[in-house]
Amino acid sequence: MVRTALALVVGIGVGVVGMAAAHDEGEKVAVVFEGEIAEKLDGKAAKATFVEVTIGPGEEGAPHRHPGPGFGYVLEGEYEWAVDDQPARVLKVGETFYEPTGCLHRVSRNPAAKGKTRVLAVVLQPRDSGPIAVPEPKK
Repeated sequence: MVRTALALVVGIGVGVVGMAAAHDEGEKVAVVFEGEIAEKLDGKAAKATFVEVTIGPGEEGAPHRHPGPGFGYVLEGEYEWAVDDQPARVLKVGETFYEPTGCLHRVSRNPAAKGKTRVLAVVLQPRDSGPIAVPEPKK
């Protein structure tokens, strides 16, 4: 555990541009932490990225995918969320979600008419896999 924490602290890197470029203007994405971790994903060296996503009233992000598993926690407001063909759910403060590797994160929205939504999201991914969010091509 100490080794993992040390690897996280020592391995701080960059990734703001890739993350921000993969999200729509309706979402503000701030990288809170990015660093290498000791554990491997599918036998590959891995990293973890923590981002705070802020969404204004009625705004939404563009559909995208992540190159590793994603986990989220609603910090403020309500968050409408859906992956793949699952029905959308509205999550409230304190609720969490999980996204399997490569699934389509098709709904990322603040359903409220007033107030912002803030979500803390964590993505684990192979170190060499590029940005943590890849936009879904428009059909």
